[in-house]
Amino acid sequence: MVYKFRAILDAEEDVFRDIAIMDNDTLEDLHNAIVNAFGFDGLEMASFYTCDDQWNQDEEIPLFDGGDVPGEQMTMSDYLLSQIVDEDSTKIIYVYDFLNMWTFLVELAAIEEPVLGESYPAMLFAHGEMPADAGEKQFEADENEFGYDEDGYDEDDLDEFDSGENFEDYGFEENWN
Repeated sequence: MVYKFRAILDAEEDVFRDIAIMDNDTLEDLHNAIVNAFGFDGLEMASFYTCDDQWNQDEEIPLFDGGDVPGEQMTMSDYLLSQIVDEDSTKIIYVYDFLNMWTFLVELAAIEEPVLGESYPAMLFAHGEMPADAGEKQFEADENEFGYDEDGYDEDDLDEFDSGENFEDYGFEENWN
């Protein structure tokens, strides 16, 4: 079967690409299709994230194994698209380049029979121009949710902090290097 996805850039302007890809291709194949469709060079790190119907991020599926034990962490190449998305679970999040945080909302729009003579993956439609940069991301948290004041300091720790503390008790020598 052919999965037809719409990959929408999380930006103020409407920028999206429609991509057709085989259901037995991997997440890495979808990653490559998105990179090509949006004109990236493909040299940056990326991850997919499973999510719920409200786009709340869940499990990370990275491009490369970054775990402590090689081969322990599953990567994009380990997952077939059909294992991640279907008629009931249609949404995934894709992040490319963790310094710039290009974020895409990727949704399965249709599942169809392959067209004879057509090669997949294929970009079906493109709308909008890519902005020069990914833009500011607004990360939200409740004010003082973590017990920090507006300067980022834990108020309880500030009372205990003494800038004139003597560090000799810690076993450091004056010329320790």
